[in-house]
This record gives sequence, structure tokens and C-alpha cells, in this order.
Amino acid sequence: MVELHELRPAAGSHRSAKRKGRGPGSGKGKTAGRGENGQKSRSGGSVRPGFEGGQMPLQRRIPKRGFTPRKRKVFQIVNVGDLARVEGTTVNAQTLRDAGLIRSNRGLIKVLAMGDLSQAYSVEAHKFSGGAVSKIEAAGGSVTTVGPVVRPAPPPDAAEAENDG
Repeated sequence: MVELHELRPAAGSHRSAKRKGRGPGSGKGKTAGRGENGQKSRSGGSVRPGFEGGQMPLQRRIPKRGFTPRKRKVFQIVNVGDLARVEGTTVNAQTLRDAGLIRSNRGLIKVLAMGDLSQAYSVEAHKFSGGAVSKIEAAGGSVTTVGPVVRPAPPPDAAEAENDG
């Protein structure tokens, strides 16, 4: 068996670092591959990313459109037809997570109407499409809209202490 001290990288996979500024014989002496003069030859001399030498940068040339909301609500989508993969008749965030239909049981969940139901389910989610509600109820199931997960407010003493400081 190979011992730890005998391990070596594969042949040709590791190259030794170029030693710049170590005399004329090295091929990278004196100016160390930076050329003679100019901004890029100086220490600390380089232009910021996106700078185009005074020309109007691309980021400012192209038109800006639209609006990005700062508190965008991202829903995890579950189709009615996928509910058959859930064990039991109660469907909530935890059972959807266990069935692999959503990634996180802390996010918002929306149920859409794609697919068909074979049995009655009691479904809890943050949002439902109109078609999903009608399909679930037509199969004899029930729909419960759950509010978003709200973090508990800090005790009033802590809030007053922050404001007084």
C-alpha cells in the first residue's frame, strides 16, 4: 500500500513557479516581463475591471430596462399530478420535502393544476392556482392556504434598548 510520504503528483501535472526579476539569465530579469514603461509596468498599476480607456464602458452604453424587486417572492412549484408521489393523504411542506418534490421546506410553495389526481388529498401550501383548487376539491380533497413563515419579533425590552443607545 502507498504511504502518505510516497505520494507524488502525476508526471507533468505540476510546474514550478516562474521566478521573475532574478537576473538576465532567467529570461525574465530586469523588467520581469512587464515591458519598459507605461501604467501596467508600475507597481499597483492596472485599470479597474470594465474600464475602457475613457471610452464609454459597455455597462453604461447598453440600455437599461425593467425593474428588479428587492423582496422578490420565489415560489417552489408543485403540480397536482405529482402529489401521487407523496406518502399518505396529508400534503404539507415536510411531506413534499420527503418525497423530493421541493428542495426546502422553509420556502414558499405554490400548487399548480398540471396533471390529474387519483385520490383525495388534504393539501397545505402558500398559494394555489384556481385550476389546482378545483381539481383537488373535485377529487374530494381539501385546500388550506398557509401564511408565510414569520420570524418571531424580539422581546420589547431588547427593541427599546437598541433605540435608546
